[in-house]
Amino acid sequence: MGPIKYNLRFLMNPETESAHSADETLAAKTGLDINAITRLLPHRYPFLLIDRVLELTRKERIVAIKNVTVNEPFFAGHFPGTPVMPGVLIVEAMAQAGGVLLLTEIEDRESKLILFTGIERAKFRRPVVPGDQLRIEVTVTAWRGNAGRMQGVAYVGDKRAAEATVTCRVVDLARARGGANASAESE
Repeated sequence: MGPIKYNLRFLMNPETESAHSADETLAAKTGLDINAITRLLPHRYPFLLIDRVLELTRKERIVAIKNVTVNEPFFAGHFPGTPVMPGVLIVEAMAQAGGVLLLTEIEDRESKLILFTGIERAKFRRPVVPGDQLRIEVTVTAWRGNAGRMQGVAYVGDKRAAEATVTCRVVDLARARGGANASAESE
């Protein structure tokens, strides 16, 4: 089985499914709202770190937004009086955006999970603070069936806040759950 044809407008509005590539192009320009994102990603509050997808080019690139608000739970301890978004969460937001992009290519995505397997060349250029809006741009550099590599860059305005190369692997959800249960049972 090959990759599925993916219509972003369908994710935005399930009543209007269309397989025309002109519709897919138009839909790619309109992006995905939070409801469409949660139909793709298993993450939920407080760990869902992207709010909207602005652009998606199948198998190639995604641009997503994370609105950073003062009521994010991590700001309570990072750092009191001088809130700064943890760099590892910025990288996680990149991985989640990449996950949305890659999950659009997986036919049986309800039975799959994309696991983050590596971070390389992470650099943090400026602090991300409450009130900032992160624009996360992720480009696929390699995708081979069940494993991928992506280059992510996070911007605040036109300034680069962070960058990293992330790798991931697609696993069966049942196997991932079994692995977690097996680990818990062995402890």
